[in-house]
Amino acid sequence: MSGFIEWLEGLNKKDTKVRAVLRRSLAFDPGAFVPAYPYVEPFLKGENNSWRREMLYLVAGLWAAHWREGGLGTPMTIGKACAAHWAATGSTSTERRFITLLDSDNDQLPHHLRQMVALLKDQPIDFEALLTGLVYWNDDRKRTQNAWAQDFYRNIQDDMETEPTIQEEKTA
Repeated sequence: MSGFIEWLEGLNKKDTKVRAVLRRSLAFDPGAFVPAYPYVEPFLKGENNSWRREMLYLVAGLWAAHWREGGLGTPMTIGKACAAHWAATGSTSTERRFITLLDSDNDQLPHHLRQMVALLKDQPIDFEALLTGLVYWNDDRKRTQNAWAQDFYRNIQDDMETEPTIQEEKTA
């Protein structure tokens, strides 16, 4: 599975139209926008797993929508990116949106993920890790949702633990 984002980056270097087509694909169900086929189908190479195919199209569209010239920094998992957004903005809706995303069923997932990636426009996202998590989204033990939640809450917890120390130093 790894190498998909590298594949998209390579296509993007040859033709910037790739990003426009993949961004446009987000307006359709994943894998239903025909002009995006030339950019994703060659990577599938005969695979018949429909969920994985849909997630590749979804991640390709999200990657195109989030892409910035020169990148944004070291890519983070979606949970860490949400925690970084929460720390940077202090927005109370970040956690609520994150929980809604984690609780999404297969039909809701593309919509909530599009909204979340748009919200995280200033945070670098690890799209390879996102793809891996999405492929296992329907795992009975919810490993992806648990991993993302751990990334979110453990990083928020780190911020909460360091804040009092900083304030104590200021008052001393």
